Amino acid sequence: MALRTEAESWLGSYGTDQWSDPETGAKAISKWHASIDEGRAWVVEGDAGAILATVSRGPIDRDFWTDGDHPESALYLYKLIVGRHAAGRRLGERIVDWTSRLAALEGRDWVRIDTWRTNTELHAYYERLGFTHVRTEAPAHRLSGWLAQRPVRVLGLPESPLTVGRPVRDRPQEAAVPSPR
Repeated sequence: MALRTEAESWLGSYGTDQWSDPETGAKAISKWHASIDEGRAWVVEGDAGAILATVSRGPIDRDFWTDGDHPESALYLYKLIVGRHAAGRRLGERIVDWTSRLAALEGRDWVRIDTWRTNTELHAYYERLGFTHVRTEAPAHRLSGWLAQRPVRVLGLPESPLTVGRPVRDRPQEAAVPSPR
């Protein structure tokens, strides 16, 4: 949660309105807690257990992805947050690669995301990582909806994979999982 709070502050100072709506933020945090409780959230640890980043996988979001998108063919990546102290290490790219490897092991074809519609810098970031914009959806009750996907066979840093530890729910006090070691 500290990474999320840090990201909210950083995004605001960066000039985007992402995660600035308290009502939307409360709903998102509630969903995030559920993904943690269900074992669908991971953290990246650095030296001495410092938390560098987090990522979650989620269910198919039916506000955005339809049966025509063949939703079962994809892994849905959510809440990719890299701590400001870990910025500049291409950690986000390595996490996306890790997610692609996981999706491929599951027999999926795509990694899919939906991001804040107004955060064009984030859109450009994901496009640099090999994601292709699919479409933008704008349901009245949602502020995200810029949809993109990347084939699982696309890896940005294939020579630098993250290693995997134990799921967060299996650790009593500390969080872990993709480990950048």
